[in-house]
Amino acid sequence: MKEEGKKKKILMMAMAAVMALSLTACSSGTENTTAAASSAETEAETTAAAGTDTAAETEASETAAGEQQEILVAAAASLQYVMGDAIAPAFEAANPDIKLSFTFDSSGKLQTQIEEGADADVFFSAATTQMNALLDQGLVDEASVVELLENRIALIVPKGSDLGITGFEDITKAERIAIGDPESVPVGQYSQEIFTNLGIWDEVEAKASFGTNVTEVLSWVAAGSADAGVVYLTDATTSDQFEQVEVIAYAPEGSVSKVIYPVGIVSASTKKDAAQRFVDYLGTEEALGFFADYGFSANEGA
Repeated sequence: MKEEGKKKKILMMAMAAVMALSLTACSSGTENTTAAASSAETEAETTAAAGTDTAAETEASETAAGEQQEILVAAAASLQYVMGDAIAPAFEAANPDIKLSFTFDSSGKLQTQIEEGADADVFFSAATTQMNALLDQGLVDEASVVELLENRIALIVPKGSDLGITGFEDITKAERIAIGDPESVPVGQYSQEIFTNLGIWDEVEAKASFGTNVTEVLSWVAAGSADAGVVYLTDATTSDQFEQVEVIAYAPEGSVSKVIYPVGIVSASTKKDAAQRFVDYLGTEEALGFFADYGFSANEGA
């Protein structure tokens, strides 16, 4: 009996040892599994965070690369074709971060709009009178102004006219004369100066229809609504109506002031760096070449 009890005791001890070993193994496996899971979770979180950071950086980079400033150029009507056809495409191709938009009208009207707070960044006038008026009021940055271009004043008649007009001196042969309004349109002011110096302003004025800008004057002559008109040479030779008019003569020597086109940055502009880049570009050899193609010449005093 003693021997049998001894065997039972040994068997129970062995079973207890086996159970202890089993529990230890299970505990170790659980800890290892938990650690592995925790490590994987941490790695996943790190990868996800890294991915988020990379996406944010990429988005920020793309946003920065896609940023584009738009500047508004208030320009004389006579600049419309060269700006739209040549200057704007070339400048924007070289400066993809800047977009140009334009408003074209008589320089006098644009002057008034800027005086009234129009949201313009650059003013490109067809005469110094309007630019100087804005400078006097502190509405254009004086240091930015460049007297860039020169133009010529031309007398035009409808294609095929038989009135026998040969020059500014005999424009009164016409019954209907189209000129810009001297109150606000530079080409009208130049016209008045010419005819005053020739001593025939009163006769011309009596037959005149005043256009709101040079484009309107050209259109009246091209349509035959006026027998003669005074425009810039550039309008007569480069607009889409040039085939409907004929240039008869240029303003007689000494009859008119030099026709200068100044450009400058509007003081209220909030995009002056971009505006300055555009003004600088206008004085480059490439830009001046475009202007020459459209009948303008570089102002030698610029």
